[in-house]
Amino acid sequence: MNQSGLPARRTAHHLLMQIIGEGRLMPELIVGGALARLENDDRARAQRLATEALRGLDRADRMLKPYLKKPPPDHVMNALRLGVIELCNGEAAHGVVNAYVEIVARNKRTQSMKGLTNAVLRKIADEGPAGWTKRPLPLTPGWLRQPLVAAWGRDAVLGMEAAHFAGASLDLSAKGDPETVANAVGGHVLPTGTVRVPNAGQVSSLPGYASGDWWVQDAAAAIPVKALGDVTGLKVLDLCAAPGGKAMQLAAKGAQVTAVDISEKRMQRVSENLARVGLATEAVVSDAFAFDQGGFDAILLDAPCSATGTIRRHPDLPYAKDGSEFGALIDQQEAMIDHALNLLKPGGRLVFCTCSLLPDEGEVQVEEALKRHDGLTVDPKAFDLEGIDPDWVTPEGGLRLRPDYWPEFGGMDGFYIAVLTKAA
Repeated sequence: MNQSGLPARRTAHHLLMQIIGEGRLMPELIVGGALARLENDDRARAQRLATEALRGLDRADRMLKPYLKKPPPDHVMNALRLGVIELCNGEAAHGVVNAYVEIVARNKRTQSMKGLTNAVLRKIADEGPAGWTKRPLPLTPGWLRQPLVAAWGRDAVLGMEAAHFAGASLDLSAKGDPETVANAVGGHVLPTGTVRVPNAGQVSSLPGYASGDWWVQDAAAAIPVKALGDVTGLKVLDLCAAPGGKAMQLAAKGAQVTAVDISEKRMQRVSENLARVGLATEAVVSDAFAFDQGGFDAILLDAPCSATGTIRRHPDLPYAKDGSEFGALIDQQEAMIDHALNLLKPGGRLVFCTCSLLPDEGEVQVEEALKRHDGLTVDPKAFDLEGIDPDWVTPEGGLRLRPDYWPEFGGMDGFYIAVLTKAA
């Protein structure tokens, strides 16, 4: 790791500039090589700094506001935000202040503001961690917070925001006995059978990774397959299969799985993960609408969505997006439900799910599908599962999972799941 910390800090600053200013997502930037020139330790540090800044952005801005007569240019503001995060985490003021003054000074358009940067960060250093903790929890950006409050109420959203700020532990689905995996990795088994590992570190270094004893999968994302019950010997389609966690679950439960996804690169990763855990599926690279093989006993459709349920793990999302594309996603989900039903044999089951907190991508989709398809029914009893609170089952018969659930365990992703049965 570079001892000055400047390369990691400059990269973290670049990530913020791209996410907040250009609407690009963190995974996209990393795949594009944003961290490629850094040493391994600096890569981890840059990503951690940017992630912590995004989680605490609203609180950082509240701390900075008294010391700024007006918002400075984004280049300066993002340097100040990162400085706040580091200073309030107890980093030595001298190194932090000098680094972000240097970042501001290197830009010709903002070099005149290095004095402001120095003065503001010195004042923040005087407040330190005590000033940070006395501020309210960071709020979700208004474009998303407003519809969430309308859907779930202010208290529920405050609970979600607490979960988002806390971040997410590593969750694993065990190929075999969850208790055995939990004991090996230093985790604990959640009520639904997922293994949760706080402070996990490097995933590939955990016991059982190389031997394929488990795969990474949030606890909420593991529920859709559980809701299908016994799938032994059934012909099951996993539509929009990447990153592959549900395909692995289905194969481990004895299903004959066909996994379909439009991305050849992502499907290659799915195949690699399946090989690591010693499971097999038929892997098909195809647009979901172009795939026309029918006669499936069950279909799992984890439809493309806003991903607003994953902010615990992806705090960049509410800053890179503004909701403008959600209408098109909702239309696509509707069409995918109709297409999936055409591929399902009479009497077969379709699990529709999205990692979204927006009812338009969950409850409303199912209500509308029931109106469009005669004889289509919802099976709320599919969620009579260990660890599932009956209050989470919604009036139309689906299951609503939210980040503010399980606060004693560290929350879960937001998800909507419904099990639909086609007329025989």
